[in-house]
Amino acid sequence: MNTTVSLKSVLQGNTIPAAPELAWKEGDGIRCVACGHRCLVNPGRAGVCRVRFNDKGELRTPGGYVAGLQVDPIEKKPFYHAYPGRDALSFGMLGCDFHCSYCQNWVTSQALRDDAAIAMPTFCSPMEMIDIAVKRGAPVVVSTYNEPLITSEWAVEVFKIARTKGLTCGYVSNGNATPEVLKFLRPYVDLYKVDLKGFDDKHYRELGGVLANVLTTIEVLIEMKFWVEVVTLVVPGFNDSDRELGNIARFLADISADMPWHVTAFRPDYKMQDRGSTPGETLLRAYDIGRAAGLKHVYPGNHHGRVGDRECTKCPACDAVVIRRKGFYVEENRMVEPGRCPDCGAAIAGVWESKPPKRSTGSGIPMSVL
Repeated sequence: MNTTVSLKSVLQGNTIPAAPELAWKEGDGIRCVACGHRCLVNPGRAGVCRVRFNDKGELRTPGGYVAGLQVDPIEKKPFYHAYPGRDALSFGMLGCDFHCSYCQNWVTSQALRDDAAIAMPTFCSPMEMIDIAVKRGAPVVVSTYNEPLITSEWAVEVFKIARTKGLTCGYVSNGNATPEVLKFLRPYVDLYKVDLKGFDDKHYRELGGVLANVLTTIEVLIEMKFWVEVVTLVVPGFNDSDRELGNIARFLADISADMPWHVTAFRPDYKMQDRGSTPGETLLRAYDIGRAAGLKHVYPGNHHGRVGDRECTKCPACDAVVIRRKGFYVEENRMVEPGRCPDCGAAIAGVWESKPPKRSTGSGIPMSVL
């Protein structure tokens, strides 16, 4: 049997109803507003994501399973200004509303589009997942790996349990959101990472998205007081020009100079293997562009130990290293008072613990718990 057809059958048997806030009756169909595509899903059909579908007039959405579940350093998400040195329980499902040719999580994200993407679900309950976070001492739970917006109802079920245990919740997303889904998430989600893939709408459309939707999402997230960090995977020949990087940096700085911008190195993957990995020099150039635009915190990524102290969090006032890190490992956290430089007392934006660990509590190596 065709792998995609078989997997589709399994997933359709493990669903939950869409939230009324995210599914509106419209004629014979249902308007889904879980992502920026705003699909009109007719009976017997699915949206662009392939996992939200109209079953006899009811929009059904994924639930009751994970396709990936592991304990990660929170720096891997990456969040550098939230719970540094801590672990996060990370979970993902299947499907995506984009089809990026260089996707590094394509086995899960493209599982219903590509027969080569084989990732079977593991069935579980929200309580089972949160019990793992508590036992592992992870103060943060993050929906990631595939696009979490299209499985927001399940994420909220998980996050509701997480909240009762005092855990903080986050999204790692492509940013193709709607105001409606962000309002739905806001009571449960505090941390939000957006993958801003460039500043060229033509390229965005090649990936399955619209640039304006993502830019609006970033603006709305800041207005709604999520803690936001932005990542740009710098791809040679795709989005690595001075002009494009400068446009991204200036856009972010105009919204909030405190918002961290991670510029990370591409490696050949999935259907984009026609070019080499991003040189370190390109990341350093992106770092300089970001700082020149006024961003206080720019972090080169995926070149661990090869970009000097640029992986470290520095005080924006006196330039002292406050959090020293190498890759996903925090070697030293010098904060004495949450969010304050220990040398000059200046404020550093982020989500900080009152008594943070002085260094990473884990090994810095992801640990699967499936």
